[in-house]
Amino acid sequence: MEPVDRHQLEADASFDGGDLDCGNGLLLLIRQHMDPMEGGQLLEFRSTEISVEEDFPAWCRMTGNELVSFVRRGKERSFLVCKGRLAERPKARRVSRAALAPVTRQAVTVTIPAALPAPEAAPAVRPLSVMGIGSWPRPRWMLQAIHEHLEGRLGDAEFEATGDDAVRLAVDAQLRAGVDVVSDGEQRRDNYASFVGGRLDNCQLIPLIDLLPFVDDPEKFEREMRSLDVPASEVRHPALLGPWAGAGRWPATSTHFFGH
Repeated sequence: MEPVDRHQLEADASFDGGDLDCGNGLLLLIRQHMDPMEGGQLLEFRSTEISVEEDFPAWCRMTGNELVSFVRRGKERSFLVCKGRLAERPKARRVSRAALAPVTRQAVTVTIPAALPAPEAAPAVRPLSVMGIGSWPRPRWMLQAIHEHLEGRLGDAEFEATGDDAVRLAVDAQLRAGVDVVSDGEQRRDNYASFVGGRLDNCQLIPLIDLLPFVDDPEKFEREMRSLDVPASEVRHPALLGPWAGAGRWPATSTHFFGH
């Protein structure tokens, strides 16, 4: 995209990214500001880092967000991006700028317990018992609740209530089938890494596609992400934003990833 003299549309929210590049915290800031927004709303951010001109359009293509316009004034660049497609904008519900406060997490002090609790007693499982292993199919509304909760638009109480409803359906189905050992069907779990990472201090879940700045072959990475059976923007990956279990102290602006 070629730069223009000025943005033709007014942003619903904006922030200054300074000299951060996409692999050093800028994408986290973009996510924090975009998560509370609705489809069709516009975010404007400023950056003095030249690599953002190449990395950010690639991120937009992979996430399905539309880069509307780009302004360059000396060393500073201003990007106007739409959450989703710009065609959705006329349908977007207008909210005040105050309601678009970014979803942020502050680093907290990590406390390591001196001892772990004793394991809970469990009944013995008879030989040849029938049980489910892994996730039970989730209702569409449960998948939506997981996504909304990860983006900070659904509170913990509402998410837990929705999860309870999904678990009841999964348990009832297992009982009707005569299963010997029933489970909750892992209704609340997003994936293996995010389920654990979401319970760690100073760990934030980010979409897998935000790893784009860290790969050696961005085009190959884009192709691999598009080949997934689940949209890459919905697969969350843990990122550390502070000390983790005494493993060392990192600046709150640094981003460290761990894999599955």
